[in-house]
Amino acid sequence: MDFKDQIKLLSQRVIKLKENTQTEEATKTAFIMPFLQTLGYDVFDPTEVVPEYTCDLGIKKGEKIDYAIHKDGQPIILIECKHWKEDLTSHNGQLFRYFHVSNARFGILTNGIIYRFYTDLVEKNKMDEKPFFEFNMEKYRESQVDKLREFHKSYFDVDTILNTASELKFTNVISM
Repeated sequence: MDFKDQIKLLSQRVIKLKENTQTEEATKTAFIMPFLQTLGYDVFDPTEVVPEYTCDLGIKKGEKIDYAIHKDGQPIILIECKHWKEDLTSHNGQLFRYFHVSNARFGILTNGIIYRFYTDLVEKNKMDEKPFFEFNMEKYRESQVDKLREFHKSYFDVDTILNTASELKFTNVISM
């Protein structure tokens, strides 16, 4: 089954199960972990997908982000998860703080339906205020699936994604 078909099946699953998904943990299990698996990551390998990854903030110790995807022992993507009914806008700051203290180049803020992708195009190691890409499991275009594929483990390349992020940021400024 190709990537587009996998995303379509996951989308159907999300739509079908969301009303029965009552907690943030259930959202992670039913929507977000399958999403990460669809991207080719082994959610059951704690050296690849690290749950409750520690992102200590100065004197504030023990701060944890929901997941960190690692490559070669280093975090490459941080993922902050919320319940599917949560509005993500009020949670940007949390991901921003975690991003700043890690070496990851990408951050994802998600409620299992909407996935907002961030990086540090404006200032290195400081997450941009606005996402460069947003993917909605309930309504998406085929071209968006192509952009999402860049985050698949098999295709993941920091420079390619940063180039796409720059293009998308420029395109979004023009279209506003």
